[in-house]
Amino acid sequence: MDLGLTDRVYVLTGASRGLGYATAQSLVADGARVVLSARHPDTVDAAAAGLAGPDRAVGITADLADPATPDRLVTAAHEHFGRLDGALISVGGPPPGSAASVDDEQWRHAFETVFLGSVRMARTVAAALPDGGAIALVLSTSARGPVAGLGISNGLRPGLAGVAKTSLTSTVRAECGWSASCRVGS
Repeated sequence: MDLGLTDRVYVLTGASRGLGYATAQSLVADGARVVLSARHPDTVDAAAAGLAGPDRAVGITADLADPATPDRLVTAAHEHFGRLDGALISVGGPPPGSAASVDDEQWRHAFETVFLGSVRMARTVAAALPDGGAIALVLSTSARGPVAGLGISNGLRPGLAGVAKTSLTSTVRAECGWSASCRVGS
């Protein structure tokens, strides 16, 4: 199936395996070019190499907890491929446990990575997208309702869904400087 993605460029976080990597495979199979990111150099390099070579996929070691990551990934898309058309923001799950059993440091780290890192990434990508660009956030069933044993995810993922839904309104788009035709979904 031709989705009309030939030579379009997408940034994918958490893309060395799972949904991020599967999405990268589908995009590349349809002719897109991708910038993959993951926290571990060996896995992100192997993921990029497993696609179609450096003319179609580039791997960047990055952690969404680092405030510099979104700019680095958007810059990589422009430097390697000359454009950016969208992003898939996928972040691994925070540690399991009830909301009361996980410690403050686990909450802080998960907030920096899962919530604030995703928001920073969406904000930075949205500001760089042309009209018609798209951003998707991979969430969790905990965005719809609590999942036993996933206290941190239950606390953070619904907030990300709210950010994505809020970003769909034209008022918020104007306030953020986002393109009027940038699509955000979760």
